[in-house]
Amino acid sequence: MKPACSDQRAEVALRYRDDHERVHRHPARVAAVNLPISGSRVRLRDVTLADADLLDAWSADPLMFGEFNDFGLERDPTDRDALAKGPYRNERNGQLIVERLDTGEPVGSVGWHKQRYGPNDRSEAWNIGISLIPEGRGRGFGAEAQRLLADFLFATTVIDRVEASTDVENVAEQRALEKGGFVREGILRGAQFRRGARHDLVNYARLRTDD
Repeated sequence: MKPACSDQRAEVALRYRDDHERVHRHPARVAAVNLPISGSRVRLRDVTLADADLLDAWSADPLMFGEFNDFGLERDPTDRDALAKGPYRNERNGQLIVERLDTGEPVGSVGWHKQRYGPNDRSEAWNIGISLIPEGRGRGFGAEAQRLLADFLFATTVIDRVEASTDVENVAEQRALEKGGFVREGILRGAQFRRGARHDLVNYARLRTDD
């Protein structure tokens, strides 16, 4: 499976340092959840300090992100100081490692951040993304990982909507989202500027009431 164009690792890295101290003063419900959580093929677990070198290696590998995440931006190294203080997640955003259930091998990561559609808290949604190593694609890992992430966010927060978007040409990720229980909602025309041109995105969402 090709990686979704909504990969959130860069956004987590940008926001995490400022958020971390505030979150530890006022922990959200998500901070108390026991991980890992498992499906039939993969498990999701917290990022740890021991993963820092692996995350940096993935960031330096163009095959990890592919054409749909090629924004021409330099990626910051993993914030080891933040990881030393606790999980790479808070009440605004986060990241988890995707592992194969049979071997325990890390095959990618999922991330999320808040998206607001109105001035009140109940108008918030979670926007998610995923990146898988080439060897982890086409095996159903992406569909299950994104389903597990949505389940995790519904179980640990009061937010009722989990959404994702991907390039109109990223058919593999569209199929993965649909297999993960997400509903296709429409096209976001020219929403993303990448590799010198505007690109249309397909938007998907899962609502708490869909289950």
